[in-house]
Amino acid sequence: MNRPTLRFPVTAIGVIAIVAMAIILPTAFGASAPAPTPSRVAMAQTEAVQGAPDRTMVLSRVTVPAGAKIAVHHHLGTQISRVVSGTLTYTVRQGKAELFEGESDEEPRLVRVITAGKTAQIRAGQWLVEQPSDIHQAANHGSSSVVIYLATLLKDGAAPSTPVDLRQPAAR
Repeated sequence: MNRPTLRFPVTAIGVIAIVAMAIILPTAFGASAPAPTPSRVAMAQTEAVQGAPDRTMVLSRVTVPAGAKIAVHHHLGTQISRVVSGTLTYTVRQGKAELFEGESDEEPRLVRVITAGKTAQIRAGQWLVEQPSDIHQAANHGSSSVVIYLATLLKDGAAPSTPVDLRQPAAR
């Protein structure tokens, strides 16, 4: 009497074991997923800015996932940023930034001036005014994404942000 072969079940179990090891082993040996990164969407912009020749006005939305960091940078123009959800950890490296809360047409309140070397927690409903000389960085240490709306008046052709190497003088 011939015995039935178990070739198919043994092969299937072998494939499942290989897939499981491929998932489990990298984590067990210290490999990790890539760090989350912020994303930016330019929602609207114009180069026809009256009273500000050679400038582009940009409205953007930035999403900073949980655990993501925004590198040290500055902007080649004045920027207003409002956190609409989450809490952003914001650090000024050089210069200063003004932190407000409340609607701008209803007598907003100056919460504080964040000076060089200081860190603040920027919560939903609060907003910052940053000048080109302000060098800063940020992070999301929370468990959900931080969403920020930005209005930036940039030099024509300038990137939304300019990375800064603090070991080198900042180019302005």
